[in-house]
Amino acid sequence: MTTPEFYFTLDKPGIAEFKDRGSKFIAYAYPLLDLADFKMKLAALKKEHPKAVHHCFAYRLGTNENVFRVSDDGEPSGTAGKPILGQLDSKQLTNTLVVVVRYFGGTLLGVPGLINAYKTAASLAIQTAPIVQRTIEMNYDLQFDYTSLNDVMMIVKQSNCTVVLQEAQLFYHMVIGIPATKVSEVLHRLSDLRNVEVIKQKN
Repeated sequence: MTTPEFYFTLDKPGIAEFKDRGSKFIAYAYPLLDLADFKMKLAALKKEHPKAVHHCFAYRLGTNENVFRVSDDGEPSGTAGKPILGQLDSKQLTNTLVVVVRYFGGTLLGVPGLINAYKTAASLAIQTAPIVQRTIEMNYDLQFDYTSLNDVMMIVKQSNCTVVLQEAQLFYHMVIGIPATKVSEVLHRLSDLRNVEVIKQKN
């Protein structure tokens, strides 16, 4: 199986509103870093919309796309979270969260009406946020002494790696993201350097 080189996510947040028979559905689409980021964003929306009756959501995380969660938040089962996730998947998005906040308008929409409302609101929010293609990277911890810094940086630049973190202490500590298709090549080049310790992070 070939390693995918890229994934699609949102470049910045988007927001859209959909109304049906008095009910208002406000959809928020976000690029998502991790589960802590998700909890923070959902808590912020609940604080912003304390009178809303439902805060339904779906997210997908990771480039193998098996980390996802949906919530109907009290709506009939399958009427909110799944339609929202369906919109993420139709655009092949990952590392993405959509939350749809509902204010009830007094008229029941029924199952088809709810599915349509959550699906439409999610779709509109995603349309307002630019979709970007990002390189799939594997994170590695590097530790080395200062004499190796120039050699390490040359490999990082030539291989289009991302410097995620760098700390100068007694030794130099750096976390780099290596493009998935170049991992073996970059690790091989780093192993040729003396005094460079490389540890794979749990992505």
